[in-house]
Amino acid sequence: MLSSLSTDPASGRRKERRVVPPEPGEPSRPARIKDVAARAGVSLKTVTNVVHQRPYVKAETRARVQAAIDELDYRPSLAGRQLQSGRSNMITLAVPRIDEPYLGALAHRLIAAAAPRGYTVVMDETGGRVEREEQAARGYPGHGIDGVIYSPLALNPQLLAAMSRDTPMVLLGEPLPGSSADYVAIDNQGSAHEVVDHLVAQGRRRFVFLGGQPGLYPGVGEQRALAVDHRLAEHGLAPDDLVITTGRFRRGEGARRTRESLERLRDCDALVCASDLLALGAMFALREAGIGTPDDIAVVGWDNIDDGAYSQPTLTSVAPDLGALAEKAVDALITRIEGDRSESRSYVVPHELIIRRSSVRP
Repeated sequence: MLSSLSTDPASGRRKERRVVPPEPGEPSRPARIKDVAARAGVSLKTVTNVVHQRPYVKAETRARVQAAIDELDYRPSLAGRQLQSGRSNMITLAVPRIDEPYLGALAHRLIAAAAPRGYTVVMDETGGRVEREEQAARGYPGHGIDGVIYSPLALNPQLLAAMSRDTPMVLLGEPLPGSSADYVAIDNQGSAHEVVDHLVAQGRRRFVFLGGQPGLYPGVGEQRALAVDHRLAEHGLAPDDLVITTGRFRRGEGARRTRESLERLRDCDALVCASDLLALGAMFALREAGIGTPDDIAVVGWDNIDDGAYSQPTLTSVAPDLGALAEKAVDALITRIEGDRSESRSYVVPHELIIRRSSVRP
């Protein structure tokens, strides 16, 4: 038996790996499955059953095969394992942009949740383009992807629902009726109610919502706007002109729409924003216009991105439990990968309203 030195990628240490003695005129090579079968005196199928930990192998046979595997340092190839299982153990996080702080933080948590479950996460930036979103919804044919965690913007909901019956999929936006795609998110309605209750308790009475996106699936901004309006009505404060619509949830968009809406905003004392990026852009534009936060207008956002803890003033925000969201999304997707094609399920993860200076009167 010959040996060679290699580096263990986990520890960085040099380790010895045994190789099978070559036939005359042949180079040394790592052990193959047929070498294990020959050493243990069993069939190739029996070795495969032991490698994949299948139950129908006698204990003494399993021990003999395992001894041969250990002695020869046999390692099944990745390609071989994929052919045997029909899976790559790779999932894709498909999002409109990968440079948004919330999505970056979520990607970090998803990677951490997937690794101990034996899965690798790769990322795709769709740009909100229909053709890219359709490729994601089809499961990236030919790329060996087992399933998709997905934040769509442009794809027709009916088409997406139809594709979800063939592609294991978990959505990060809104539930998709008639589909097999699960949905994982915070309680948008409940968190919006908490935001309104907090601001009313601070004496705020004239509200505007920044971030409405009518007609856009999955409609997170619309759902939050409707929930704010509903809660204001319960407080007897329903305004006639509540919502400022926006494009994408970005700082620049928040600043632009705030500048364009200054006349409306001078008459309000609470600005509820569909995301922290919109809120940060809005506070920048309010400062430019000489409108103080929170003295004149309280500002609140969603997502609890790191920027909000260091802005001036610091930003009150709804903080999703990203760890719980990532764990639930990965577990739900693996269930779909393993063959579950039942109707979609919705999973709601915890959140917390983090109160900072932007919403509290001095």
